[in-house]
Amino acid sequence: MAIQKKLVVIGGGAAGFFCAVNAARLHKNFQVIIIEKSSKLLSKVKISGGGRCNVTHACFNVSDLVKKYPRGEVFLKKSFHQFSTNDTINWFEERGVQLKTEEDGRMFPVTNNSQTIIDCLLGEAAKYNIAIMMNTTAVEIKKVVDANDSQFEIIFSAGKKLMADKICIACGGYPKSIQYEWLSKLGHQIESPVPSLFTFNVPNNDIVSLMGLTVNDVVIKIIGSKLQQNGPLLITHWGFSGPAVLKLSAWSAIALAQKNYEFSILINWLPQYNENSLREKIQSVRFAFASQKINNRNPFGLPSRLWTYLLMKSDINESIRWADLPSKEQNKLIKNCCAQEFQVKGKTTFKEEFVTAGGIKLNEVNANTLESNITPGLFFAGEILNIDGVTGGFNFQNAWTTGWIAAQHIGN
Repeated sequence: MAIQKKLVVIGGGAAGFFCAVNAARLHKNFQVIIIEKSSKLLSKVKISGGGRCNVTHACFNVSDLVKKYPRGEVFLKKSFHQFSTNDTINWFEERGVQLKTEEDGRMFPVTNNSQTIIDCLLGEAAKYNIAIMMNTTAVEIKKVVDANDSQFEIIFSAGKKLMADKICIACGGYPKSIQYEWLSKLGHQIESPVPSLFTFNVPNNDIVSLMGLTVNDVVIKIIGSKLQQNGPLLITHWGFSGPAVLKLSAWSAIALAQKNYEFSILINWLPQYNENSLREKIQSVRFAFASQKINNRNPFGLPSRLWTYLLMKSDINESIRWADLPSKEQNKLIKNCCAQEFQVKGKTTFKEEFVTAGGIKLNEVNANTLESNITPGLFFAGEILNIDGVTGGFNFQNAWTTGWIAAQHIGN
């Protein structure tokens, strides 16, 4: 009987579990151990999507899929050809978990309960006798060469040690560079971490009086840059959230960190128009609805509270008729509809879905195997890598893909 080897997976989240259960199934000569520093397993899976778990996104073309990752596009192009969205759907369906697609493309278990995904992964771990060590923090990894093989020694915060033949690090992203030191000691360079996926604070601005209002499609641009995104926008009691803001925060993560989260944005509430085309449209509106009060006749389909707010910001009396709208106020309205400026000061983490831009530099990892190019036998999966996606299930897809690929190659 072959001597059993040890695979230690550091991190009990989505990427770590996916690596562990797939490796245990494939490589019977390995004892697989998951190390989790907290008292909770799969915590992000539990709370993702408001407790429903946004497993992946219905984006099936690799070229389109990689465009959802502000960092990691080139790397993931190779990885997604091995394991992509369809593979994720099939993997869970083969284990009795059906997924459904919502209108915006996000995919959830049909149960609408993240516990379904957790139970599936825990069930696989039990099936393959995976050992799980909770409340255990790895603080150092040493490469140990003996007469038989090259092995690793993992040292924990309590001083305990564990030997491993292979290691997969899937502990997620860290908010501070200093927290990566134990990995940089293995020779890896770290891309400095900054937050991704956050909302915009606009203190002391009366827009917050519209809190709770959703506008189905806007364009947001960061002044002084080419950075802009479109999509639904949610007005909150602190400023702006919603898909348009979250996408913009992801693509602008590094630039906004450098600005210390103080910057200006322009919002086009009517993205089908620019200032010139809106001016032409308003001329025809004035002719068509000349005798009607401007507040009663909103010709652009904007929410009524937003329309009233835009009239107020443009110094327009609500009772004025379209025919009597002065040109000065009309110009203000056009500006406010197509390019209203807001000062952003600070950010707020989007719900619980904290994502980090930064981590292990991708040129130091083999995209086809997820093995370190610097330390053979060491693998990475998930957000510990300098990969992050926009909101909508893309970060979980990265976790499944990188975890699965690492599992395939760990036995080599």
